[in-house]
Amino acid sequence: MTNLAKVQINPADQRLTKPGPLNAELRDYDSVRRAIAFISDKWRAQPSIESIADAASVTPDELHHLFRRWAGLTPKAFMQALTLDHAKSLLRDSASILDAAYDSGLSGPGRLHDLFVTHEAMSPGEWKAGGQGITLSYGFHPSPFGTAIVIATPRGLAGLAFADPGDEQAALEDMTRRWPLATYVQDQEITAPLAQRIFDPKKWQQDRPLRVVLIGTDFEVRVWETLLKIPMGCATTYSTIASKIGNDKASRAVGTAVGKNPISFVVPCHRVLGKSGALTGYHWGITRKQAMLGWEAGRVQ
Repeated sequence: MTNLAKVQINPADQRLTKPGPLNAELRDYDSVRRAIAFISDKWRAQPSIESIADAASVTPDELHHLFRRWAGLTPKAFMQALTLDHAKSLLRDSASILDAAYDSGLSGPGRLHDLFVTHEAMSPGEWKAGGQGITLSYGFHPSPFGTAIVIATPRGLAGLAFADPGDEQAALEDMTRRWPLATYVQDQEITAPLAQRIFDPKKWQQDRPLRVVLIGTDFEVRVWETLLKIPMGCATTYSTIASKIGNDKASRAVGTAVGKNPISFVVPCHRVLGKSGALTGYHWGITRKQAMLGWEAGRVQ
C-alpha cells in the first residue's frame, strides 16, 4: 500500500507550481517587491528605469504597468517621493547648521564637500557690457548628471550647465545668451581639468580651492554668494536667503536670481527648496535636482 504521506503536495506549493491567476499575481508581486527594494536602496543614485527593471527581472514597460497597478504610482514617482522625504528632513534638521554657517561667513562642517570654492565677482561694468571683450572657453564633459557644459575664463569657472542626450547645443545656446557679446572658443583642454575637479571628490582639496567667477547683477551675485554658504547635505528656502541678504520681502526676486545661477551644482542652487520641502523648479530639470540631492546624500552619511 502506498504511503500517501510521501506523495502528498502542500497546497501552498501547488499554488506556486501550477499556472493560474494566483501564481501570476505572486510573480508580479515579487517583481514589484524587488523593484521597491532596489529603489529604496539606490534612490540616491537616481537609477534609470532600465536598471530598476533589470533588478526586478522584467522589461521597463512591464515594470511601469506592474508598478502602477500595485503601488498606484510609477517607479519614477516613487523615487521622487523618497527624494522629497529626504528634502523635507534636510529642512527640519539643517536650521541650526545653516544659521551657524551664515553667521560665521563660512559654509559650515560640509566645507570639504563643497569643493573648497573661492570666488570673485566680475565688475558691474563687465556684466553690463554683455561680456564684450571677454573670451570664454567651453567644453562638453561626462558627469553624474548628464553631459556637463563647462565654461571658463582665465580667472576661473564662469559657467556650468547640463544637457540630456541630443540637447547639448540647446543647453550651450542657453548659456551663451547670458553673455551675448563674449567670444566663445571650444577648448576641451582648458575645461577638462575643471570638470574633473568638480565631479571627482578625490580632487576636492582645501589647499587648491576651485575659483569661480560670478557674472551677474549686484543682487544676483549676493544671492549666489549666499548659496555658496549652504553646506552639502543641507537645504534652505528662498525666504531664508532673502532674510540673510537683508530683504525679507525679496523671496520672489531671490527665486529669480537662483534660477539665473550660471554655475549649476558648484553654486548649489539645487539645495534651495520650498517652505514645505517641495523641490520646486530647477533650470536644468527637477529630475536632475533630485539626482544632485541624492548624490550628495550618499556622500555625507
